Amino acid sequence: MNKHQKYDDEALLNKFYQSQEKYWLGVLLERYTLLLLGVCMKYLKNEQDAQDAVQQVFYKVLNELSKTKVNYFKSWIYTITRNHCLMLLRAGKNLILEEIEVEFSPQAEEYSQEKILEKEKLFEYMESALIELNVEQQTCITLFYLNNKSYNEIAEDTGYTMTQVKSHIQNGKRNLKNLIEKMQEKNG
Repeated sequence: MNKHQKYDDEALLNKFYQSQEKYWLGVLLERYTLLLLGVCMKYLKNEQDAQDAVQQVFYKVLNELSKTKVNYFKSWIYTITRNHCLMLLRAGKNLILEEIEVEFSPQAEEYSQEKILEKEKLFEYMESALIELNVEQQTCITLFYLNNKSYNEIAEDTGYTMTQVKSHIQNGKRNLKNLIEKMQEKNG
């Protein structure tokens, strides 16, 4: 277990703002590495590009936090990451165009425009719900579903027991489902 786990995001940010020691930002960024990698994988569809993007986001965060006061780190870093990936895609990766071409190919005619929009909305809800989970659930859900790691691998990577991994995944799935349902109800 991380010795700084007792500090929430706000406490770590305050330690950084008071001391200007990048160490505290490192502790904070380490918490979100897996979540950010998952977000980058969703957009960039390539592990190496996603890893590079996470590093670029970290660099951007280090520069921005020296100049900007952030109150809600989790949503702020998620937005920075998402915007960075979209910028990369717009800059010439053309992955979105390739996806659209595949979805509208003759083999995919069974997908109506409405179903595609529903899926995209569901992904948006899922992304938003994922950042609402606690760090343990985020980590285990991301490793299991986005990185295709086994329970054993997750336990080895995180230091959690097998029981904790199973619990975090089970509770994370339930919480994701509940959060998504609430978002769907709210947005009709």
